[in-house]
Amino acid sequence: MENIGYFDGHNDVLLKLYHSKAQNVSKEFFDGNNFCHIDYQKIQAANFIGGFFAIFAPNKKQNFSRISSKMEKKSYNFPLPNPISYDHAIDSTNKMISILYQILDTSEGKIVLCKNGLDFKNAYENNKVSILLHIEGAEAIDKDFKSLEKLYESGLRSIGIVWSRSNIFAHGVPFGFPMSPDTGPGLTSLGKELVKVCDEKKILIDLSHLNEKGFWDVANLSTKPLIATHSNSHELCQHSRNLTNTQLHAIKESKGIVGVNFATGFLRPDGQMKPDTSLDLIVQHADYLIKHLGEESVAIGSDFDGAPIPEKIKDLAGINHLKQHLFSSGYGKELIEKIFFRNWLNFLEKNL
Repeated sequence: MENIGYFDGHNDVLLKLYHSKAQNVSKEFFDGNNFCHIDYQKIQAANFIGGFFAIFAPNKKQNFSRISSKMEKKSYNFPLPNPISYDHAIDSTNKMISILYQILDTSEGKIVLCKNGLDFKNAYENNKVSILLHIEGAEAIDKDFKSLEKLYESGLRSIGIVWSRSNIFAHGVPFGFPMSPDTGPGLTSLGKELVKVCDEKKILIDLSHLNEKGFWDVANLSTKPLIATHSNSHELCQHSRNLTNTQLHAIKESKGIVGVNFATGFLRPDGQMKPDTSLDLIVQHADYLIKHLGEESVAIGSDFDGAPIPEKIKDLAGINHLKQHLFSSGYGKELIEKIFFRNWLNFLEKNL
């Protein structure tokens, strides 16, 4: 099982490196470290072949550990975080892009930034690690879309319109359990224009952090398959971030794809963000998504470096435990390969 490749639909390692105090973050990435779920040593151990590398512009006084600890209660409903300015967002975004390019330069061609489906195909065939540049929360895009052009030139090919805060394009979705994803207004008129522009430029729209009205706004406007890079089933875990059966049906009808999220609060039926979470819950969500979407439309979007994950996995190197657990749960090698990398690669080759 360890020889099966792994393509990840979502990670936040660039944010972790951005917050690092290391003088040489590229060296930190390649030498290995104990504070990131992902580094080059773990990439090799996991047979990691690529993934969506997210850029997230954090609030200046964001305390993720405090949020996670409060999500260990039986129920919770966090208010939406305060919006951030364009200047702060574009500054931190550009700094994380710079970190990515340092990694690319240091890799000596072992890691490549892919901008279309053919790039991903070539990277896989030549045993290179492929990166798709994604932004989570579109605050770094101005109302005239001028910065979008520059970000596109830098390699941006996927956008999550919001994180869990509102911006000029859409209303945010709070962290709430138990809670419906129908939490407020959807896209603004500017957000609807952004969807059209992204369709024209073949920039993917990630639905994972949109509330339900925002989801349906995108579904009604976009001509592309619907994707949720890191989301789970609301039926199994009634978190506001998870997808209802009706949303899953729409994704299936569009020939879209969903990546199973390892964040424990989105897996557990009690919604608690605790590391002592069984891998059986990942299997249950995978089973459920396969039932509603089909084998070709289920993948993985781990949320490595962005959330607490099951302690059995621990970090990227521990992904091999999940491969074996799926096999022990009755998944055949062909289906494991689909979920672990083939479905993402096939989707990107067709749609990017």
